[in-house]
Amino acid sequence: MNLLSRALLSGLTAGTLSMWTLVYRGRCEGHRAATTLSAPSHWLYGERALVQTEPSWRYTGAGALIHEASAVMWALLFERLVSRRNRTPSVTTLAASAAVVTGVAAVVDLKLVPERLTPGFEHHLSTRSLVWVYASVAAGMVLSAWLTRSRPAH
Repeated sequence: MNLLSRALLSGLTAGTLSMWTLVYRGRCEGHRAATTLSAPSHWLYGERALVQTEPSWRYTGAGALIHEASAVMWALLFERLVSRRNRTPSVTTLAASAAVVTGVAAVVDLKLVPERLTPGFEHHLSTRSLVWVYASVAAGMVLSAWLTRSRPAH
């Protein structure tokens, strides 16, 4: 499996797992599922996207796609880092690499980019929940990388 294929698989796994975390943590904090999933669509629709509580293709669908695309982008960095170190990295190496990449992602997403390019869900979630979301991104990358590297080649 080449680098791009691995990045796509890890990113989609990380994005999907973290979307479930977004929904769960949002619900724990009193929000509807669509609220946290729609938030990334503020890239396209501005402030209107940040106040959406009902699911819609326009806000929730776009937010989910933006979130998945972002996860794939960060997974490309993760897979590149892991591939440079070792062809069959240990789970510890995978976890350390994922922690570094998601740490960088959190700083970039929440501190360095202009407000319009933040994930948006930080407007609805506590710091604790944001840690859970980024940890689930890392967990998805590790899970995918471990499974694709531990399977015997055919």
